[in-house]
Amino acid sequence: MNCLQILPRSSALPLQSFKCYQRTPSCSVSTLGVPSSAGSQRNMAVKAILGPTSSAEASGANVKEEKSETYSNDMTQAMGAVLTYRHELGMNYNFIRPDLIVGSCLQTPEDVDKLRSIGVKTIFCLQQDPDLEYFGVDINAIREYAKTYDDIQHLRAEIRDFDAFDLRLRLPAVVSELYKAVNRNGGVTYIHCTAGMGRAPAVALAYMFWVQGYHLSEANKLLLSKRTCFPKLDAIKSAAADILTGLRKKLVTLTWKDCNCSTVEISGLNIGWGQKIPLKFDEEQGLWILNTELLEGRYEYKYVVDGQWTCNKDEPLTIVNKDGHINNYVQVVDDDADNLRANLWKRLTSEDPHLTRDERLKIRRFLEAFPDDEQ
Repeated sequence: MNCLQILPRSSALPLQSFKCYQRTPSCSVSTLGVPSSAGSQRNMAVKAILGPTSSAEASGANVKEEKSETYSNDMTQAMGAVLTYRHELGMNYNFIRPDLIVGSCLQTPEDVDKLRSIGVKTIFCLQQDPDLEYFGVDINAIREYAKTYDDIQHLRAEIRDFDAFDLRLRLPAVVSELYKAVNRNGGVTYIHCTAGMGRAPAVALAYMFWVQGYHLSEANKLLLSKRTCFPKLDAIKSAAADILTGLRKKLVTLTWKDCNCSTVEISGLNIGWGQKIPLKFDEEQGLWILNTELLEGRYEYKYVVDGQWTCNKDEPLTIVNKDGHINNYVQVVDDDADNLRANLWKRLTSEDPHLTRDERLKIRRFLEAFPDDEQ
């Protein structure tokens, strides 16, 4: 079965690689449109019954399995939970509500027909081009095939994989496009990323929280009862606060003092641990400097000096985490915020945030007015 396995673990950087072993699935998903609760052994048995497999087919299958294992390991390390995705078993999904499905990526144009058969009117893809290229998915063929029908629409609203910071930044635009599509097309909406375990459930939760009237904890409980997944709740909370406080940013300056190194970069902050920002050397000050604007919140980061990951002892440090790592951090606070705005931010980033009727109305108006992405 193509199903998520999850075991909470602390996030750490730099990340240590390890093997991810698949456990017996505890959830039931639909694979290729057919409800199933069988494990991977049954899938292997079916293949054996179908007849002999050529060496070329076996080689191709091995490559797909290796790609799935690598992707699962990368996802486990980046997301902070043990996650397993088997791309070679095909598209899988779960109904979260009668009108809302969260699932894995479409792999062939024929998957459009499978979704049409269960009432899907909008296919909402969150993948970026590198995600598609990794598994060899021809997104253009899928989109062109969807255009041959007048009762289903394929949309893309890209979010970077394994990146909670990009998720937070992109959620307002992405949920705006989703909200407009649902209002326009009606019917069932299919939200997917690659595995349907991080980005897609997070977008579904944000939509349920901001638009459909759920408390975030209520929506998350419903989601997890239908599909095992690991959405980043903090990104959803922060994005809601961002919208209601005007998406205000503050200029932050970070520095590294070392005239003898040749390159200084920073990873983390609002770009995630898989990206790096170069610092510029100021000869007059003898400092490597990064000036960047950040939304309110707490950001962890690390310096990469001549390729070596390290911390700046002159800037705030986190405590040692469970994996033995320490990062720098910066707490961005809006000094001009009044008590009302500060209390709003504190409430919406709490353990169990809720939106008032007026706040939800304000978010809906924001989503309606947000300019459309060019996809």
